[in-house]
Amino acid sequence: MSVQVLNPDVYGELLATVQPHPVKDQREYDRLVAEIGRLVERGEAALSPEESSLLEMMSILVEEYDRKDYPIAPSHPHKTLAFLLEQRRLEPHHLWPVLGSKSRVSEILSGKRAISKAQAKKLSEFFHIPIDLFI
Repeated sequence: MSVQVLNPDVYGELLATVQPHPVKDQREYDRLVAEIGRLVERGEAALSPEESSLLEMMSILVEEYDRKDYPIAPSHPHKTLAFLLEQRRLEPHHLWPVLGSKSRVSEILSGKRAISKAQAKKLSEFFHIPIDLFI
C-alpha cells in the first residue's frame, strides 16, 4: 500500500477555497455535491493528488449527511428478490434452477419461506449483487 503525499500549499489552497466541513443543512449539502460534480466531471485521471483527496473527503461528508438524514429502511429479502425479477424482466421460473424448485421459489417470493445462506449465495451470483441483500 502506497502513501499518498500531498503538497500542503496546494491542498491548503483547495481547502481554503472549498471550505469543506460536516454538512448540517440542505444548502451546504447542495454546495458540496456541486463541488463533487465539478471534480468528477474532470475525470479521475485528470485530478491532482490534492484534488483526489478533497473529493474523497467531500464524498464522506455528503455520505454521512445522507446516512443520518435520509436513512434507507432495510427491505425484506423476498421483496428485494421480487424487485430484481421485475427490473430485469425475469419471471419466477428463471429462478427454479437457482433455488431448486417451483414451489421453493413461490414460497420465498410470497414471504412464507426465508432465504437460506446457501440460497442467498446462489442469488448473489445469479444477479451479480452483494449477498447481504438477501440475508
